Amino acid sequence: MNTTPKWIEPDTDEGANVLRLTGVWRLSNLAAISGALQSVAPGGENPYVLDGSGLQELDTAAGFILCRRLAPPGGGNLELTLRGFDPRHERLLALVRDRMDCPAAVSKPVHGGVLHRIGTATVALWKMLQSHVGFVGTVALELLTLMRRPRLFRFKETMAQFETICLDAIPIAGLVTFLIGVVIAYLLGIQALQYGANVFVVDGVGLAMCRELSPLLVAVVVAGRSGAAFTAQIGTMKVQQEIDAISTLGLSPVQVLVIPRLVAIIIALPLLVFVGYIAGILGGMLICAVQLDITPLTFLDRMHSVLPTSAPVVGLVKAPVFAAFIAIIACRMGMLVARDARSVGLNTTSTVVQSIVWVILLDAVFAIIFQHLDI
Repeated sequence: MNTTPKWIEPDTDEGANVLRLTGVWRLSNLAAISGALQSVAPGGENPYVLDGSGLQELDTAAGFILCRRLAPPGGGNLELTLRGFDPRHERLLALVRDRMDCPAAVSKPVHGGVLHRIGTATVALWKMLQSHVGFVGTVALELLTLMRRPRLFRFKETMAQFETICLDAIPIAGLVTFLIGVVIAYLLGIQALQYGANVFVVDGVGLAMCRELSPLLVAVVVAGRSGAAFTAQIGTMKVQQEIDAISTLGLSPVQVLVIPRLVAIIIALPLLVFVGYIAGILGGMLICAVQLDITPLTFLDRMHSVLPTSAPVVGLVKAPVFAAFIAIIACRMGMLVARDARSVGLNTTSTVVQSIVWVILLDAVFAIIFQHLDI
C-alpha cells in the first residue's frame, strides 16, 4: 500500500483552479514538496485558490517554495486567494508573500566620457552654489530677527564656541605661523647673503606674514579644525534627530546652531591672525639672529621703519570674510547630512575642501582689489 503523501491536489470548483494542500509542509519534506509543485503551472491572469483545510503544518521554507512557484511569469505581484487555512498558516503565507517583493535589480553603472563628467560636475557645483546662497539668505533673515529681538541671541553658546575656536587653537596657529616665518626667513636669507642684502630679509618676512601668509594659513588651519568640527557636530545632531527636536520645541535651528558659531568664528579669526603675525615675525627674527647676524633690536627697528600700517590691516580685513565663508559652508554641509554615518564623513571632508578652495579664491580676489586700490 502506497502511503506517500500527495502534498498538493489540483481541482476545480465553480470554474476556479483550486490547489488543495495536504500533509506536513516543513523544511524536512522540502525536496518532495518541490517535486510535487513541478506539475503546477505558474500563476497567470487567473490566480489559484489555495485550500488549506488538509494542511497539517507549514513553515516559511515550504511557504516560500509555494509562493515562488505560483508567482506570475516575468515578475509582478503575487495574489493568493486562501480558504480553509489555519489563521497561523494564513499569517505565515502573508508574511512570506510580502517578503518576496524584492527591489529592482541595480543597473550597471554607466561610465561617461570626459565631457559627460565635466557636465555632471558643473551641474552639481551649480546646485551646491544655489544651496549655499539660499542658506546665506536664511542666515541673514535670522540675523535680522536677532537684531529686532536681541534677547534671543545665545551668548553662552557663542562664548563656548569662541573658546573652542580661538583659545584652544592658539597653540597650533602660533606653531604653524612660527615655522612658516622660520622657513621664509631662512630661504630669503640664503639668497640675500649672496648680495650682502641681509637687512632686506626683514622687509620680506614682515610683508609676507602680515599681508598674505598669516591670514591664509590661519584660515586654512581653522577650516580644517573648526570647520570640520561644525559639520561633524551638526551632522551628528541631524542623524540623531536632535535638530528635529529643536524644531519641534519651536526653536530655530539656525539661531541655535549656526549663528553662535558664525559670530564666534568671525570674532576669533582676526585674533588668531594677529597671533600669527607675532609668531611669524618671531620665527623670522630667530633666523635673522642665528643666520644673518641681525639682532632682535635691529630687526624690530627695521620692521618699524619699512612695514606700512596698511600691511597688518589688510590681513585683519581679510580674516572676518574668510571666517564667514568657512562658517556658512561648514554649517550648511552639516545641515545637508543624510541620516547615516557615512554621509557625516563625506560632508566633513567636503567642508574642508570647499573652505580651503574658497579661502584661496578670496585671497586672490583681495589681492586684485588691493592692487587696484594701491593699498
